[in-house]
Order: sequence, then C-alpha cells, then structure tokens
Amino acid sequence: MTNHTPSMPEKPKMGDYKRHLLVCTGPRCTEDGEAQALFETLGEKFKAAGIDKGALRVKRTRTHCFATCKSGPIMCVQPDGIWYYNVNETNLQRIIDEHLLGGKPVEELIYHRACSADAVSSEQ
Repeated sequence: MTNHTPSMPEKPKMGDYKRHLLVCTGPRCTEDGEAQALFETLGEKFKAAGIDKGALRVKRTRTHCFATCKSGPIMCVQPDGIWYYNVNETNLQRIIDEHLLGGKPVEELIYHRACSADAVSSEQ
C-alpha cells in the first residue's frame, strides 16, 4: 500500500495594493467596446498618477458582467464598495484624482455604495 499525497500547485503571488479597481468590459454595458478601451488606458494613467506601485498601488481587473447593464462603462472600487457609472475619459480622470489619490469618492458618478463604505470619505 502506497501512501501518495497529491502535491499542491504552486501558490500564486501578488503584490500589495491599497485598492482594487474592477471594470466591466461585458458586451451589454457598452456595445462599442468603450469599456475595454478605457481599461486598456489604466496602466498608463495609473503610472502617470503614481498609483501603479508602492503604498498607493491600485490593482486593476476587467470583469465580464456586473449584472447592472446600464449607463456604462461601470467600475467598482474595492475595498471601498463604491460603484461608478458613465465612466468616460473625463470621469475616469476625476475618479483617479479625487478618489484613488484624494480619498474622496466622486459623488455624482456613484450609483451604488456598500453599507461599509461610509468611512471612505473620512479616510486619508
């Protein structure tokens, strides 16, 4: 009788980050691919803002569907629990400057806020 224990796969590695920006790139939020194009600009925008590394690093992930298919592009900032809609180039820059850098969510672009997000505006 052989005592064979299956080996575990190598554990993934991930760098530290302060916030995680999720972008819906599904076909129903924006039919023209606007959300995907916006997602593709995030690397350069984060680098220019200084939030691509270090203590303020923002991790970014594209998702297929948030099931809130209106007025996209749609983004969610975690762990803040802030959900933004109508994220065009101008609004994205405001979100980066005011929320991700300044710690103050852009109120008029929010369509949903998690219950625990009350402390976000007092952060920093």
